[in-house]
Amino acid sequence: MSDDSTTRQLDEMRRDWDQRARENARYYVASGREQWTDEEYYQSGELNLQQEILTDLGNVCQGKDPKQMRVLEIGCGTGRITRALARQFGEVYAVDISEEMVRQARLALRDFPGARVFRNNGRDLSVIRRSGVAGLLDRLGIGAGLQFDFAFTYIVFQHIPSYEVIESYVREVHRLLRPGALFKFQVQGNPGEDDQRDSWLGVPFTEEQARTMAERCGFEMRYNHGAGTQYYWLWFFKK
Repeated sequence: MSDDSTTRQLDEMRRDWDQRARENARYYVASGREQWTDEEYYQSGELNLQQEILTDLGNVCQGKDPKQMRVLEIGCGTGRITRALARQFGEVYAVDISEEMVRQARLALRDFPGARVFRNNGRDLSVIRRSGVAGLLDRLGIGAGLQFDFAFTYIVFQHIPSYEVIESYVREVHRLLRPGALFKFQVQGNPGEDDQRDSWLGVPFTEEQARTMAERCGFEMRYNHGAGTQYYWLWFFKK
């Protein structure tokens, strides 16, 4: 895909998600229902944390104290899962392509000083790399910049209609993770119809495609679950 084509695709994704956020952000983040109370909405994020992270702490923490860990979330939306992560881990950095989603997430996280939310460009994590004192030192060539102990994304990559963009994110996560750390994420596994791919229905991955991407990006794919379904989970460990 050409740079111009990717730029147009990212612009479309940004417009679409800003519009969805203004229309009914919580529905488009968690489409199980159209209207959520605050309690129900954030409890659903806690449930995702319990199901996907707290049941997997051996891989996620690798013996580290969660309160001493710095974690990264891609596609935070309005902060539904970010709040749950902030209760569990010491520091949380989260990004989203939508300015309106980020605005709402910052409001939702105003009582969580360990959580930071950034609007990114939809294809990389340069906004994270440039942030704070570590980012300044990194730009000056001093030190290694921010380093993360765990990265996570859920019901995000399944909406991205570009293999190139998803792989760009995977490479960026590799750059930011400490050696041996886990990037646990979910992609679209249902092949569906290729001509329907847009900012709602993203590109699908087979196990072979996922494993090949892991190798290209410097990861070891140790586990995978849900191949052929909408919720195809991948465990990428940084080599």
